[in-house]
Amino acid sequence: MSKQLIISLSREFGSGGHLIAEKLAERFELPLYDKNLLREIAGERDINPQKLEKYDEVPRYKFFSRTVNGHSSSPEENIANLQFDFLRKKAKQGDSFVIVGRCAETVLKEFECMVPIFILADKDVKLKRIMELHNLTENEAKVMIHRENRKRKDYHNYYSEVKWGDSRNYDLSINSGRLGIDRTVDLLEQYIKERNSLI
Repeated sequence: MSKQLIISLSREFGSGGHLIAEKLAERFELPLYDKNLLREIAGERDINPQKLEKYDEVPRYKFFSRTVNGHSSSPEENIANLQFDFLRKKAKQGDSFVIVGRCAETVLKEFECMVPIFILADKDVKLKRIMELHNLTENEAKVMIHRENRKRKDYHNYYSEVKWGDSRNYDLSINSGRLGIDRTVDLLEQYIKERNSLI
């Protein structure tokens, strides 16, 4: 691909957003960054990645941390900032990639080549998906979906001015349950190609 392209994909838990990101990365032949981003950071700094992963996309616990002279004692905040710096560095180098979550639509908003997308789904679609993926009862799946979405919302809203899921923050917000995963990917691929041609 001659032009730089960054696809930023935020998602509700259970919407199939990560799978959609994987399929878009395959179609555009781009690297995909998600949790593996921390492994790259750990490799650069010679740190055990498992020490970083437990703080991935976790909101800062305000009562157990403080900031002095711009330095935070919060491991959650420090890990988030490491990821944000990594993404900015990649974007400034002219790299193209797909990024899942990590407030990328805010962190990289200065880059015209970024296409921010939000994936949502109806409650019944999310429940069915999570029950099947994790072998859970309906009640267990409800609890898991609520917990994970709350965590994503709190994380995003701490680091971003625009609220998580607010359509004004994205080029597109799309319900993956209406068309199904593959046809949603088809539609997004077409939009991204059109959008990229205008840059």
